[in-house]
Amino acid sequence: MDGTVFSPALEGIQHVKSEAGEILTKPFLEVCKHILPVIDKFGASMALVKTDIGGNISRLDAKYCSNPPAFKYLYHLVKPEIETNTAKGSSSCTNGLLWLTRALDFLVQLFRNLLEHQDWTMTRACTEAYGRTLKKWHGWLASSSFSVAMKLAPDRKKFMDVLSGKGNVEADIEKFCTKFSPLLAENHKFLASFGLDDLKAS
Repeated sequence: MDGTVFSPALEGIQHVKSEAGEILTKPFLEVCKHILPVIDKFGASMALVKTDIGGNISRLDAKYCSNPPAFKYLYHLVKPEIETNTAKGSSSCTNGLLWLTRALDFLVQLFRNLLEHQDWTMTRACTEAYGRTLKKWHGWLASSSFSVAMKLAPDRKKFMDVLSGKGNVEADIEKFCTKFSPLLAENHKFLASFGLDDLKAS
């Protein structure tokens, strides 16, 4: 393939914001969908993460598709739930956006670890990223499942070779982390403004 496995996501990120600087629902979810093939390259170790991300994308996408004009902007999916006090429900779009953002935080941290710690094994890079992002929101069962899964992480060199395609994978990882992180930070800031950024897994 031309470019790396990150190329479609990098292209998509350019279209996520409106001229007024608001995050658009469809383009944001499309970028998230472009991350799924990247997660696939991890194999069994990331099956839980992929299922989680895929499920939350589907939940938000279904709500968007129910009324695209009303839900053109990402946070418009969440505002009706905030107004009706249903935002904290386990099947709410608010919950979906929160956990989607957290899972993507984990992936961004993992990719940063791979760039900044060339001597780390994949398992170490994954475990450290998990400890800095998702772990504090997970209960014992989820943490245990994750720890077991991380032991299945692929060989680092083979993984990077698979991601590379015909492009410079390290440059693309750097670009992805730099451009995508502010969108995730914006999601956290929005949710935190309504006291919704600290919900834990049930």
